[in-house]
Amino acid sequence: MSPQDFEFISTLIKSRSGLVLTPDKSYLLESRLMPVARKHGLKGLDELISTMRARKDEALIVEVTEAMTTNESFFFRDIKPFDLLRDEVLPPILEKRAAKKHLRIWCAAASSGQEPYSIAIVLKELGAKVAGWNIDITGTDISRDILKKAQAGQYSQFEVQRGMPITLLLKYFEKKEETWQIKEDIRKMVQYKYWNLLDDLKGLGGYDIVFCRNVLIYFDAETKGRVLESISKLMPEDGMLFLGGAETVLGVTDRFKPVPGQRGVYSRA
Repeated sequence: MSPQDFEFISTLIKSRSGLVLTPDKSYLLESRLMPVARKHGLKGLDELISTMRARKDEALIVEVTEAMTTNESFFFRDIKPFDLLRDEVLPPILEKRAAKKHLRIWCAAASSGQEPYSIAIVLKELGAKVAGWNIDITGTDISRDILKKAQAGQYSQFEVQRGMPITLLLKYFEKKEETWQIKEDIRKMVQYKYWNLLDDLKGLGGYDIVFCRNVLIYFDAETKGRVLESISKLMPEDGMLFLGGAETVLGVTDRFKPVPGQRGVYSRA
């Protein structure tokens, strides 16, 4: 791939998704975009990029962007955040909202749905503590195709084996031939929407808890700060933010501060 072609595709991807591609990550272009090229009968990345240069095919641009930004996900990823949610974050928030009994949680970059469904299961396991509560969980992503999979809530044996304890699998999933489907009562707890983190977030409404894990690592510092500032505006003063283990707000924004003893959890500053 020529430097000019790399500059073209990396600039396009960043403008559409915020994803920063450096030359050492060029292997991602090969692995993610070759299936797109083959689907359109193109010989390789050079021809794919030439086609994109020649005509402003919005559908193809969207397809390329989605291919580059679809990230791997699995149930109860890194388990600790879900323990912290259950044991440290939810109790004081539930206590403060006991009168209204309304809780809103947002999963940004929800991918194929494992994270929001894991959160729904954590809440379901609380039983009587959340009985009668109106709980809204919203999962958003930039890929419409991956959101369709999330909405279906249907996963392969391999996918459910990655992080889902067998007791919870048998309790909250139904076997469908060679796949497992999340039971309807759990699926109904989660609403999925197409949303780009680079766009205006106000239309999403307000959220008490936000999960934005393993997303910011793909952005440059300026984009990280802008996204975190936008997220903070959706949250109340006691709102809580979850980031990935390799992510931080330090040196990026003054809108959030780390919660002592709760790695990856941040409160409004």
